[in-house]
Amino acid sequence: MNGEERFLHDVLDVLIAEPEGGEPPARQTLELYRRRFATPRDGINQDNTLRYRASLTDCRACELKPQCCPNAPVRKVTRSVFEGARDMARAIAKTDAYTASRRQRKKVEMLFAHLKRILKLDRLHLRGPNGARDEFHLAATAQNLRKMAKLYVAKQPIPGT
Repeated sequence: MNGEERFLHDVLDVLIAEPEGGEPPARQTLELYRRRFATPRDGINQDNTLRYRASLTDCRACELKPQCCPNAPVRKVTRSVFEGARDMARAIAKTDAYTASRRQRKKVEMLFAHLKRILKLDRLHLRGPNGARDEFHLAATAQNLRKMAKLYVAKQPIPGT
């Protein structure tokens, strides 16, 4: 497990250390700030990340310090503000519906790649929306005729056998 995977993210934006062996010894939390500010701060840096830090006393007492952060006084974890959306996308990518959708998109993308590469439809030669539509219809017809010709040739018996 890498650093980001070793931490759970709960609803309150508090990262809780979870070592590979299971539960942490004392459930230490990583926080954005250890004190209250007169002017509230959102904690978002210029690079759209949140930097969570452990307390020095927690890190000194932790038996996992040599594995967790051997060269730093405390554990620091940066998390993108967009990580919630990334987590949602990762969860969607694991579903069966996403796999089916990806398979269908791949078929369509392959057809467009064939149109652009083989049939040289990288540029439209006819002007206007109607010209573009007509040109795509002609290219799609040519593509379908090629497919039909391949199917027809494959079904015909080989003479002399």
